[in-house]
Amino acid sequence: MSYTLHRGDALIVLKSLPDESVQAVITDPPYNSGGRTSSDRTGRTARAKYVTSNSAHDLANFPGENRDQRSYRSWLTELLTEAYRASTEHAVAMVFTDWRQEPTTSDALQMAGWTWSGTIPWIKPSSRPRKGGPKQDSEFIIWGVKGSLDNTRDLYLPGHYIASQPRKGRVHITQKPVEVMQQLVQVCPEGGTVLDPFTGSGSTGVAALREGRRFVGVELSAHYADVAEERLRAELTKDDFELAGPEA
Repeated sequence: MSYTLHRGDALIVLKSLPDESVQAVITDPPYNSGGRTSSDRTGRTARAKYVTSNSAHDLANFPGENRDQRSYRSWLTELLTEAYRASTEHAVAMVFTDWRQEPTTSDALQMAGWTWSGTIPWIKPSSRPRKGGPKQDSEFIIWGVKGSLDNTRDLYLPGHYIASQPRKGRVHITQKPVEVMQQLVQVCPEGGTVLDPFTGSGSTGVAALREGRRFVGVELSAHYADVAEERLRAELTKDDFELAGPEA
C-alpha cells in the first residue's frame, strides 16, 4: 500500500483530484465548535477550546477554528461536494463533529450530494466532567453514501465506539484513536483509497495503511504535515513497503 500527502489548503487540493478516484472519505475537519458568535470564533484558540487548562502537554494549535456556523456550513458543503465528485459510486463519507455542529454538518453532507445514512457516537470515557449536568463525553460521526451502500460486501461495523483519546505518544490536540480509525477505514474496499482532507497527525492514514488501503491526505499546517509524514513513513517502512512519499 502507498500514500500521498498534499501540503496545502484542502479545497484547492480537492479540486485537483481526478473524478471517481477514491473509495472513502474519512475526516475530522476543524469544526469550529462553539463558533456561533463573533466572540466565540475569534476569542479562543483551538488549544483553549479542546485542552484543559492544567494539561501537562503543549501540543501545537491548528488553523481553521474561526468560522461561525453559517460560514462553516458553506465551506464544508463546498469541500464535501468536491469529495463527492472525487469519489466512486458506493463510496462512504464519514465526518467527525460535536453536538453543537452536528445539525449543520449533516446539512452540509446532504447539500453536497451524499445520502445521509446515520450518526455514529464516539464515547470518550476519559473526558471533562460537567458541574451540575451530564458529562459531555461524546463526539459524533455523520456518515453518508454516494448512491447506495455496496451490499455485496461482507462487512459489519459497530454502530458506536468507546475509546479515549490517545495519552501515550499523543501528538495532536484532537487526535483520534488508531484502533477506532482502523475499523472506520474498512468502509473502503481492500486495496481502495481513503481520502482525508484534514490529515492532522495522520491517524486516518496510519489506519488505512494498516488495513490494506491506500491513502490520500491533505494538511494545511506545516507542523502537522511533518508529524503526519513521519507517522505514515514509519508505518510503511516497518513492513518494508515501497514508499510513495509526500507530494509537495
